[in-house]
Amino acid sequence: MGATQADIAILGGGLAGGLVALALARWRPDLSVMVFERDAALGGNHVWSFFATDLSADGEELVAPLVDAAWAGYDVRFPDYVRTLVTPYRATTSHRLDRVLRQALPAQALVTGAHVVACTPTGVTLADGREFAAGAVIDARGIHDLPSITGGWQKFLGQRLKLARPHRLARPIVMDATVAQHDGYRFVYCLPFASDEVFVEDTYYADDPALDRDLLAQRIAAYARAMGWEVLGVVAEEQGVLPVVAGGDFDRLRGAAGHRAALAGTRAGLFHPLTSYSLPDGLRFAVALARWPGLGTDDISTFCEQYGRSHWNKGWYYRMLSAMLFAAAQPADRYRVLQRFYRLDRRLIERFYAGQSSLADKARILAGRPPVPIGAALGVLTGLGARANQLDQGQLDQVSGGIS
Repeated sequence: MGATQADIAILGGGLAGGLVALALARWRPDLSVMVFERDAALGGNHVWSFFATDLSADGEELVAPLVDAAWAGYDVRFPDYVRTLVTPYRATTSHRLDRVLRQALPAQALVTGAHVVACTPTGVTLADGREFAAGAVIDARGIHDLPSITGGWQKFLGQRLKLARPHRLARPIVMDATVAQHDGYRFVYCLPFASDEVFVEDTYYADDPALDRDLLAQRIAAYARAMGWEVLGVVAEEQGVLPVVAGGDFDRLRGAAGHRAALAGTRAGLFHPLTSYSLPDGLRFAVALARWPGLGTDDISTFCEQYGRSHWNKGWYYRMLSAMLFAAAQPADRYRVLQRFYRLDRRLIERFYAGQSSLADKARILAGRPPVPIGAALGVLTGLGARANQLDQGQLDQVSGGIS
């Protein structure tokens, strides 16, 4: 491939790859970085949200330019109660990520319209025949395959609505489960970006990844009417299907990449197994990598594999809860699991979303009468009962949108 053209080549200009590039630009400006993105724009077409309590000080510093909107708290709504939590909530968009990356990196470092057909730990080959050499290659192109993974799917359609009059939402509604339950656990998610603009997402924790875009759009329109909103138009739209992981094997997940280049982002399993949130884990990884003292080819490969394996091992408890949701709860009753969870202490909920539950938290979440049949719950806990479904490549091929 000739002379090295970058110290680090990042495959994928989505959230995970973008955060790695920004972290390296911030803390390792001595290194040259190239980002290869298949589309013309960076970041895809997404809204990413997270809790301020998910972040370290370094993470908060890195993500600050990406924040499109911030709120002092959020609401949840269930059939039995409504609750406001004062945990600060944040959101960013693909458009903001694209702009910040273009500001942080030189133009020649961003290679868009780049379809990567092959890679090695030190090289990249594009569909048009171009080849690039690098000190190290990091593949952050999103999930490619799901060997051995069991669980279910979180699928959604989100629309940013322009309204005729203010919506009067004081803060986001992270879960509105008072809606009719279809296709497993259904809830509606609302982000008030402006007084007359609100992002509304119809979301399902389902056994099947099939997504009927038109049906979900009709349900969003019905929800808007029920809220008393007159919709002038749809400003933006996204849809996706994300795996909710109940079990699997890290080595098989790693091997599915089909190459030995370093992995990052969801391709490395760096997302919350139950909520599917990927920004906090992608951010922690990016900061840790940029702070790593050795960033040669072997160092990066070793670091990424060890980091991914550690994250996978720490996620066992959340995978067990995913199994409880999909294997022990009847689809129409899955909302009861979340309804019970959101009655718990706010700090416990914050640590849960951050993937940092304490031993006491884990015991408290499982304490008392479970919101699922006791026999089914014991079957999941002992491994002797029903198990969550296998998520295979055929299902993944049906995914539209998805994790990036």
